[in-house]
Amino acid sequence: MSGTALAMMSVVGTDAEEADDILIRAAAKGDRGAFGELYIRYARMVHGILLARVPAGDAEDLVQDVFVSAMRQLRDLRTAAAFRGWLAAIARNRAIDYFRSARANAALDEGTERKHGIRPAVQEAVVVLDLIRSLPEAYRETLILRLVEGMTGPEIARQTGLSPDSVRVNLCRGMKLLREAWGGMEKQ
Repeated sequence: MSGTALAMMSVVGTDAEEADDILIRAAAKGDRGAFGELYIRYARMVHGILLARVPAGDAEDLVQDVFVSAMRQLRDLRTAAAFRGWLAAIARNRAIDYFRSARANAALDEGTERKHGIRPAVQEAVVVLDLIRSLPEAYRETLILRLVEGMTGPEIARQTGLSPDSVRVNLCRGMKLLREAWGGMEKQ
């Protein structure tokens, strides 16, 4: 029986945190199936973190980069409980690296894309995403995980390590700031 099959059999009947711990330990031992399951569980969180920082068109590729990097470094992770924060830190660092390399490579002008044939609904989504990115960092990730990735408050709390109360506060304050920014745009 493969390690993945054993890991998945162990996961049945456990809570999500225990299941993650089992999968993380199996993946650290080289079980690619267990790592694939971790990808399924955490890709939305990583995508949301990246989307809060980089252009939408590049976020998906960077998700792959983050997981490749995590797979290479997983054996160095000291405790399974640190996985979520560690993975989020890799995503944040990858976004920083993206901008370092973008400066060196002279990034393309996004404005050109907006001027040529983007549907109004998509253009509005791009504007809202830009507004979210202009908010304080404390609110960006939480809003993107909720509004773009469709995660619930408890899911955001579990995957990011924030308390449920912090998630509620960040969502409430972030939405207030987003509404104010949107209203300011409409007045212009």
